[in-house]
Order: sequence, then C-alpha cells, then structure tokens
Amino acid sequence: MRIHREGRTILLIALILFASISFVFWYAISNAALYIVLGVTVPLYIFMLRFFRVPKRTVKLDDEKVLSPCDGTIVAIEEVDEPEYLKEKCIQVSIFMSVWNVHINWHPINGDITYQKYHPGKFLVAWAPKSSTLNERTTIALKRPDGVQVLYRQIAGYLARRVVCYAKQGKKAEQGQEMGFIKFGSRVDLFLPLSATVKVGIGQKVKGTQSTIAVIAKKE
Repeated sequence: MRIHREGRTILLIALILFASISFVFWYAISNAALYIVLGVTVPLYIFMLRFFRVPKRTVKLDDEKVLSPCDGTIVAIEEVDEPEYLKEKCIQVSIFMSVWNVHINWHPINGDITYQKYHPGKFLVAWAPKSSTLNERTTIALKRPDGVQVLYRQIAGYLARRVVCYAKQGKKAEQGQEMGFIKFGSRVDLFLPLSATVKVGIGQKVKGTQSTIAVIAKKE
C-alpha cells in the first residue's frame, strides 16, 4: 500500500508518539496497561494508514465527461448562482467525503487552470450548505479548449483543518491528474454549466476519476 506524501510526516510523528506512550505504560505501570494502550493506538494507526492510502486506478479519459474529483457521497444537486468567478447560474453538485474515504482530489476535466484562490475561513460541518462559502476552501476553475468552464471548490470540514491544493493558475490540467488533498473529513463542490447532463443522484456513492458526474457536449 502506497502512502500519500501529505500523510508521511503525520504518520511518522504518530508512530513515534504511540510507541513512546506504549513504552511508558509498559515500563511504569504494567503489561496489562500496555495491552490497553495498544488496543487503542494500533487500530487508530491502522485507520490513519488507510486514510492516507493512494489507490491504484486507471483513468478512462473522455473530453465530454466530468469525472468525480473525489471519493464520497452526493449530498446536493441544485441550480445556484456562482458569484466568485463564473458569475452566472450553474448546476452545483456537492460531494461529501467522510473520514473513511480516500481524500485525494483530482481534476475532473482537461483544460487550462484559469483561476485558483485560497480562502481562509471557519470549520463548520462539511455537509452544511453554508460550508461552501464560510469554511476554509480553495476554488479552482478550468477552461476546456472549446471554452466550456467548470469550477470546483475544496472545502475543509469540522475535522478537516487543512486544504492542500497543487493547482496553479496559468498551468494545464489533465483529467484524472491529482490536484490536492483535504485532511480528515471534507467536501468538494462542482459548478457546471446549465447545459450539463448530470449523471448522479442524491445519496449516490462516487469514486474519484472513476465515476461520471456529468456530461457536457462539446461546443461546435
């Protein structure tokens, strides 16, 4: 199992900390105390290893498809105004990532990165509608060669206290390419043109780079 680069330092610190605590309990108290500590720290460390795992996936590229940018559950599909960059009505599709999901984020389409901005903010629960505009977040916009634009937003949640974004304005993005990571529970919002045909429903489980969120026909 390959571990994501964002987790390596955290896992090393956790390993040293858990080992130190276990040694103190064994040396200063008893074997029974050590077993109790191990009963807590070992499952916790296994959970952390799973959280930072990098799944092996093959991406099937398709210029008209919007692939899921993350693993999670669809929690919202609605028509909204996008005021930050697109400044027009869009279809918003929101994906909630629980602590059990892989938390890597991927580009949903091919295109130029026309916008990227980090916003500090609060840490409301990620499934709350207000988290899209009030929480710590990073907004990225991509423009396809035919002019179609898709905007998506990494949103930190109550447990997620750090949004990591590798996308840089002015660079090219490849569909299925890793673009960021959100640590410990979070959400990603997609803003699609009204012409998009949404292929998912509320409550549906999706996989990053594998599930099709929507189809946007090429402009002539």
